[in-house]
Amino acid sequence: MKAWTWNRYGPPDVLTLRDVAEPAIARDEVLVRVRAASVNPYDWRHLRGDPFLARLHAGLRRPRKGLLGADLAGVVERVGADVATLRPGDEVFGEVPFGSFADAVAASPEKLAVKPANVTFEQAAAVSMAGHTALQALRDAGRLSAGQRVLINGASGGIGTFAVQLAKVLGAEVTAVCSTRNADLVRSIGADDVVDYTREDFTTRAARYDLLVDIVGNRSLRDLRRPLKPQGTLALVGGLVGGGRLLGPAAQLLRGALVSRFVSQRIVTVSWKPNAEDLRYLAGLMETGRLTPVIDRTYPFVEVPDALRRLETRHAQGKIVVSG
Repeated sequence: MKAWTWNRYGPPDVLTLRDVAEPAIARDEVLVRVRAASVNPYDWRHLRGDPFLARLHAGLRRPRKGLLGADLAGVVERVGADVATLRPGDEVFGEVPFGSFADAVAASPEKLAVKPANVTFEQAAAVSMAGHTALQALRDAGRLSAGQRVLINGASGGIGTFAVQLAKVLGAEVTAVCSTRNADLVRSIGADDVVDYTREDFTTRAARYDLLVDIVGNRSLRDLRRPLKPQGTLALVGGLVGGGRLLGPAAQLLRGALVSRFVSQRIVTVSWKPNAEDLRYLAGLMETGRLTPVIDRTYPFVEVPDALRRLETRHAQGKIVVSG
């Protein structure tokens, strides 16, 4: 089969499309023929080994796995002897730790769900990592409930577009922070109010929020706490910028854990935990039209490096997908 491989850290140019052996599956795994995948900051951080902290997962001197890609959607081709929840021919979506930028991948049924019939493979491939992160930031870390006010910094990106829609599903009043060119987009997916950060500093607003979800990571903890209510919650997703070459976004998360001990507001760290239950919940919302993945661009499978370059510009509206 074809797969994008790499053997050293660097820009997308280090990726090579090669013929590799089709993966074997364990008794508790399934083989999924990949129809679409999406790119995430998770991917390019591992690809570049930047911050250095990412190498603890991928390999200190060189990548251990040699494969890239997490999000996927496709068709189950084979199932292990112990798998009872899926069968060959099922159309599924979800994620794997590495390897979705390939024709096929071995996956755990615990991180997959059946794709709704009214959702394309490209849409489904956009969901897992960003959708899980948004849902768990709002519902679990943020404890968001109906009638509360939430502000989402980074509302037009992959995680942000899911967060805006899911916050509305949970019954919240949503304020979205984005640039001028993305204002219409976030309104179209449910934002009640939009802060154009090129014209207004959202941290100096008079309004007070029950929850602030920070996806960007470009403001200090002091700034981010300012628009919160005294007992409000600051949910730190990690961010795309800041923190330096050693820790990257983790630096802000560590500062948050320290500061939270001394202030009345809750400061919590969000890390996605892929699981079939949440995927089924997201699938139900898509099936009923309450959640629609926002796709910035779709690239052919042979252009995975270009998809990663587009992601690194940090200007994508929603998710970037590869297909075919």
